[in-house]
Amino acid sequence: MPKSGVVTDNFDHSVRPQDDLYRHVNGRWLETFEIPPDRASDGAIRQLRDLSELQTRQIIEDQAPDSLIGALYRSFMDTDRIEALGARALLGELRLIEAAPNREVLAAVMGELSRSGIGDVVGLFVDTDPAAPERYVLNLHQAGIGLPDEAYYREDRHAAIRDAYRQHIARVFALVGRDLANPAGPPTQPTPPDLPTQADPPDLPTLLTPPDEAATRVYALEETLAAAHWDVVKDRDATATYNPMTFGELRQLAPGFPWEPWAEAIGGSGPEAPAPPAAPAAPPDRQRPWDALVVNEPSYAEAMAAAYRQKPLADWKLWAMWRVISARASLLSEELVEASFDFNGRTLQGTEQIRDRWKRGVSLVEAYLGELVGRFYVERHFPPSHKARMVQLVEDLIEAYRQSIDQLDWLGDQTKQKALAKLQAFTPKIGYPDKWRDYSGLRLQPDDLLANVRAASALETDRELRKLGGPVDRAEWFMTPQTVNAYYNPGMNEIVFPAAILQPPFFDAAADDAANFGGIGAVIGHEIGHGFDDQGSKYDGRGRLVDWWTESDRQAFEARTKALIEQYDAFALDLPDGPEHVNGALTIGENIGDLGGLAIAWRAYQIALARAGAGQGLVLDAMTAGQRFFFGWAQSWRQKSRPRQEAMLLAVDPHSPPQFRCNGVVANLDAFYDAFGVAQGDGLYLPPERRVSIW
Repeated sequence: MPKSGVVTDNFDHSVRPQDDLYRHVNGRWLETFEIPPDRASDGAIRQLRDLSELQTRQIIEDQAPDSLIGALYRSFMDTDRIEALGARALLGELRLIEAAPNREVLAAVMGELSRSGIGDVVGLFVDTDPAAPERYVLNLHQAGIGLPDEAYYREDRHAAIRDAYRQHIARVFALVGRDLANPAGPPTQPTPPDLPTQADPPDLPTLLTPPDEAATRVYALEETLAAAHWDVVKDRDATATYNPMTFGELRQLAPGFPWEPWAEAIGGSGPEAPAPPAAPAAPPDRQRPWDALVVNEPSYAEAMAAAYRQKPLADWKLWAMWRVISARASLLSEELVEASFDFNGRTLQGTEQIRDRWKRGVSLVEAYLGELVGRFYVERHFPPSHKARMVQLVEDLIEAYRQSIDQLDWLGDQTKQKALAKLQAFTPKIGYPDKWRDYSGLRLQPDDLLANVRAASALETDRELRKLGGPVDRAEWFMTPQTVNAYYNPGMNEIVFPAAILQPPFFDAAADDAANFGGIGAVIGHEIGHGFDDQGSKYDGRGRLVDWWTESDRQAFEARTKALIEQYDAFALDLPDGPEHVNGALTIGENIGDLGGLAIAWRAYQIALARAGAGQGLVLDAMTAGQRFFFGWAQSWRQKSRPRQEAMLLAVDPHSPPQFRCNGVVANLDAFYDAFGVAQGDGLYLPPERRVSIW
């Protein structure tokens, strides 16, 4: 007899599943588990990521010192050299900013720094064109701020964070200024003989600005930029953020910013730009990165450009220096690392202790050489049998969606046929990519961490920009195999499941199917569901942003999503400063994914049972199949977070808190009522007319 796949040791039997499924399944763990001091949250997903991290560490440490992986990791672990260099490692970048004689040159410097991993006044990424998904287009989006979201600069509840942030900026500027004024480095860390020394402090008058004044000026600029940012709800609107224009139209929209030197520098031909990796010469008609653009938030670009022309050049230099320092602080001396963590970890998230250095080193390698590590991960930790099982699960979920769509009573035949056509066109990717990313143009050194980070960032920027004008690479992955996560990509109409998620509690090859369908089955259903959520439903099966709905069907869909928004708006976390509610409009896409995902996973489980010739009567560990299915769902959301982390996620995260993801969905599903005999008066009971069913 198979095992149930349900971890009953965490059950709190004083809480009935009919009243609170999440706490019934996870209550003992929630009461006794203590979040490790080096993290803001922990739980089922994080513990699976810990396993992946340990496996990845072993892969990294097995690599030769002169390999790409070995060189990058060892350069991060070489603390003696990092301490000896201190903030002097930033001299080249800071001098570029200081030497800029005007706004045009400073914009070019900012573009060049952006290539090497420094946050810019405008962010950019390459993606398929929503209007023509057979080609790539360059997207520009709002950026330039150091707090998690624009709301942090204006809402009263974030006033303490704003004060702490200004103090943090001043503290870090003071540390860098002191470090640069002391060329020999900290007294306990003499300069190694192979490192350059200076007799006099570097000529960086901007950094002589008193730290408190520098912090005030930098914050004021960020506050100006934040005032022009779109809020998180508006910014997830796929239609509102699709604003195609030519480079000339961008200059007309936002004439205050020197777009030409900035764009040239990002493309690799700006001041002191490194040579791009060896690559075949582009044909003469190859699209330049800035020939065709999508400007996600046009009003931000306009306001940013006006501020760039109006605010003092000296303030923009301070801002640019802060972007360099804050981006690189975690790679510098222990004192600067601690200062960075003190604000970004302790203050923002409530984390008590910084992660071990080896863990941070693993994350660094993952960020820049993820697929190179992934090849080894797949060889060691992803047997072919797991992929075969996953293929069958995906097929069952797609068939369940097909049946459900075909039977919907609120969707008209015309829209229903287009929805089915989109479902038929889904591309599932499982485990790992068919072809691996090429890192052959990268040169790394085991004794120069920042040079390695700059080189790896520039390689990635160049790789992205080389997509423009070329064919769309539909084999590309945007997560590594060792990532514990999954995603739906609307522009390619694909669902992607990395190898590392195919482990307990989501998937147990030795367990009965019920809990697996409640776990990984719901994850699969969730990602498919994103193709039909409030934004994904705006794309057709080709990945084209187009309205394929009849007006009446879209109205019926929006009525259901409105009811779901209202349900989640009512949920609140009891935080130290008082209750804070979920933003149902921000989380609606993920909530639709959860609701559809679990409902369709239940239907897919019935398909699997029918194929096996089995019924639902099998009882394991005193649990029926239906109960095991919902227990499998609930245990996958086991998580505990620090209050500051919870408050931050409520402001910026499109996912609802885990207890509401778990309970909010099951309260809408008739199968849950049947499994546990939920009746009027129970905590999770909703009258039938209030239950939301979409897909």
